[in-house]
Amino acid sequence: MRPSVAVRVPATSANLGPGFDTLGLALSIYDELTVTVLDEDRLVIEVEGSGAAEVPRDGSHLVVRAIARTFESAGRRMPGLHLQARNVIPHGRGLGSSGAAVASGIRAAQGLLADEVTFGDDEVLRIATDLEGHPDNVAPALFGGLTIAWTTPAGPAHKKLLVHRGVSPLVFVPESTMSTEVARSLQPAQVPREDAVFNVSRSALLVAALTQSPELLLAATEDRLHQDYRAEAMPHTSALVRALRAEGFAAVVSGAGPSVLVLADGPGARLEAAELAASVVDAPWEALMLAVDVKGGTVREPAEGST
Repeated sequence: MRPSVAVRVPATSANLGPGFDTLGLALSIYDELTVTVLDEDRLVIEVEGSGAAEVPRDGSHLVVRAIARTFESAGRRMPGLHLQARNVIPHGRGLGSSGAAVASGIRAAQGLLADEVTFGDDEVLRIATDLEGHPDNVAPALFGGLTIAWTTPAGPAHKKLLVHRGVSPLVFVPESTMSTEVARSLQPAQVPREDAVFNVSRSALLVAALTQSPELLLAATEDRLHQDYRAEAMPHTSALVRALRAEGFAAVVSGAGPSVLVLADGPGARLEAAELAASVVDAPWEALMLAVDVKGGTVREPAEGST
């Protein structure tokens, strides 16, 4: 077993408007983790950054659970570990912080076991989905880029796609948080057939817009399946999305919210969207001008470059 590994995992934005529980995009904000094997059978957990005051410091920590599950899948016993986590991805803001934690743990376990065990992508995604509950956030966190995720009788599956270089992501992050469980509870069990058909068409169009035709992003990000049902729980988010879309910007709720993702069709349009948002909101929002991450979760020895 390797003595120590360093991991970096990107933030993610899921749904992307119409692609509910299916589409996800990796973004260039990163959580970093260093894991060192201890001689003693104990856990030492150090956390700094977002959520540091709230996350547990024992075996219930999501990163530790992911490491343990990966070791179990390999038929190995998890050793004592020292975890040093630097959390940059905002917690509870719809940017995939829990998916990143799961991906971090899995990649760390892979790195520690790299000389003994080889994990395929399907196995990695299965472990991650078992822990996260659905694959739309963990797939881009693990593999990067734009991912389409779905489930089969044999388990979860994904397809990674390269995003058109003209797509310029912009994320507005508020001070407030939103629970994914609360957001999901606002979803109806059934939706009108015409709304379902509408979202099928827009989801297909969105894949084309993100990979080939960014000029179609506004139409491609229309949604009737989930955002309107959650609007009352996130009034400031909903108002910002409406204001941006009214001016032609492809704005959507990021994941379960309350952050807002804008998929601009170029750096100039992204700057215009940021200026517009600053003029219409009456609460503090942090504007993050990001890139699409293409690598996903990476692992290296602490003194080396990422692999």
